[in-house]
Amino acid sequence: MGLEQDLRDRGEDSCELCSSKDELTVFVVSPKDDSSADNCILVCTKCDTQLADSNKVEPNHWRCLNDSMWSETGAVKVVAWRMLNHLKDEGWPSDLLDMMYMEDEVLAWAKEGIEAAPEGIMHKDSNGVQLNAGDSVVLIKDLDVKGSSLIAKRGSAVRNIRLDPDNAEYIEGKVDGQTVVIITKYVKKTS
Repeated sequence: MGLEQDLRDRGEDSCELCSSKDELTVFVVSPKDDSSADNCILVCTKCDTQLADSNKVEPNHWRCLNDSMWSETGAVKVVAWRMLNHLKDEGWPSDLLDMMYMEDEVLAWAKEGIEAAPEGIMHKDSNGVQLNAGDSVVLIKDLDVKGSSLIAKRGSAVRNIRLDPDNAEYIEGKVDGQTVVIITKYVKKTS
């Protein structure tokens, strides 16, 4: 059997992202190659077009990731994670990212395809360790959350952080279910 047939069997002749059955094609998940079905997914034309050109992304189409992010296929998880990160400013993708679980090697693969922060802006934790989008951190100090009665306690874990593209001192993450901006000097990277 060939690569495309393996993917059709795995995906039950449907797009592995949105479940469409229209005009399916093989999508190679970078930076891997097409030597294995583990490195590829089967996608419809609509998903393929939007994955290839970020200017054509329709955020509502990607609500399908609410289901496909739970796939047991690493390549599907990688594409879902990358698209959710791309769309995180929409609001709802941030919630899905917070729920998403990925093995360390799959998360590392997903991060390989995310563009780095703009030149010159580097986010570092209290120990000077570089922070990247999607990392997990721990608070090293109790922090009052402005505009809220919430006190973010020392030792609280913050997963899937987002980096402020304009300020190297700010990251965003969820503490007790609330999205907050955190100053990087008050966190320590854990993964």
